[in-house]
Amino acid sequence: MPDAAVLLSVATEQQGAGDTLRIVLLVSILGAVLLAWFLLRGYRNNEDDNAND
Repeated sequence: MPDAAVLLSVATEQQGAGDTLRIVLLVSILGAVLLAWFLLRGYRNNEDDNAND
């Protein structure tokens, strides 16, 4: 039975970079959303800002 446990542990370690790619994808999407929010907030047209000019 120890051989089966060793084989299962080796099989789970060789699944590839799935978790890493998920994290990279999530961080990239979150970064794109934050960048879009940051850039688009500069184009906001507030009535209060124009009245003070």
